[in-house]
Formats: sequence, C-alpha cells, structure tokens
Amino acid sequence: QVQLVESGGGLVQAGGSLRLSCAASGPTFRTYTMGWFRQAPGKEREFVARISNGGATTYYASSVKGRFTISRDNAKNTAYLQMNSLKPEDTAVYSCAARLTPASEWHSWGQGTQVTVSS
Repeated sequence: QVQLVESGGGLVQAGGSLRLSCAASGPTFRTYTMGWFRQAPGKEREFVARISNGGATTYYASSVKGRFTISRDNAKNTAYLQMNSLKPEDTAVYSCAARLTPASEWHSWGQGTQVTVSS
C-alpha cells in the first residue's frame, strides 16, 4: 500500500487551467501505475487518465483527451494532472490512485481534491 495526498484543486472559470498533484509516500512509487479519477455530485466515479510506472505510456478518457495531461516525477514521488480548457462539466472531486500491474485493482486512493469550474 502507498499513501496518496492530492492538492491543487480550486475554483476556476471555464476555459481556465489547474494542475493537480498527487504526492505518494514510500520508496516504491516508481513501481506503481498511477491514475486519476473523478466523481461529480450524484454521479459514479469515472476514470480520467493513467500513466505507466516509468511514464512512457498514458491513456485518457475521451472526455478529457486533448485537454488534460497526466505526468509523473518519480524522483519526487509525485504524479500530476494538468487540466486545460476546463469546462463546467469537469466539476468534480478528483482522486489519484495506484496499482501494481495493469491487471490489478486500484488498491490505494487519496482523499480527493475539489475542482469547481464556473461558467
């Protein structure tokens, strides 16, 4: 298990940008695939993006592709989500998660950070 703490959320106008950070504890961060998820009020949690342990491979939900960028700095034990061209429908609590292999469950979750996009 790894402990994850998100930061960087806030209130932004439509068309604006935010960068979320996910700080991980422990020396094994570089072994985990990292992901970002979000949950809007009254809706189920949905996948946003993921990045492989070395950072070479990324994958995005169609709703954010071209606007969001996931990255990581293994030397800093931190994953990031750069969000550009934000829309009101991006409003949600954003959480990061970690898993050991592509076939494993997302086993570690952060507490989430609120992102609110005003129109």
